[in-house]
Amino acid sequence: MSEPARSTINTEEIPREVLDLAEAVGILPEEYRRTIEPPLGRVIDSNRRRRRILSLIQDALSQLRLDMKYLAFDLEATRRERDEFRRKLEETA
Repeated sequence: MSEPARSTINTEEIPREVLDLAEAVGILPEEYRRTIEPPLGRVIDSNRRRRRILSLIQDALSQLRLDMKYLAFDLEATRRERDEFRRKLEETA
């Protein structure tokens, strides 16, 4: 790959196989490299988007789990309050 494109690749978010492919494309003659670099760039961009989406989904699931725990706690507290209120109501009746 050309120098500007190579510097924009974050190696932590791209699979090793794709980085190996980018390096192999980088040593190809210019005429072949010009043909292969655009689709390779799209593959890299697509991989980044998928990783960002996966991260957003994981964050959303974590938040949902936490919200569910809060809701379960609130439901149990509400049931205890209801039962206590009923008990007091029956005692006064």
